[in-house]
Amino acid sequence: MASTNLVLEGVELMLFGMGSVFVFLTLLVLSIRIMSRLLERFAPAAVPTPVRASTAVIDTAQAPAADVLEAIQAAIHQHRARRG
Repeated sequence: MASTNLVLEGVELMLFGMGSVFVFLTLLVLSIRIMSRLLERFAPAAVPTPVRASTAVIDTAQAPAADVLEAIQAAIHQHRARRG
């Protein structure tokens, strides 16, 4: 086979592949739009839920114990002492 013939077959294969991908993606987008419109028509509208402000209150039962706090402080002090 001549090299020009191979190049033409490669271009033909490339165009076929790109065309098939383009057709597939076009069908995918169209099907998603159709499904979206069907859902908008037949699905009930979602009721928005009110957003509550989060409160940053720490309960005393969730607070760490005193010995745990001392261990954390000692570890921080030791780390800072090593770094200089």
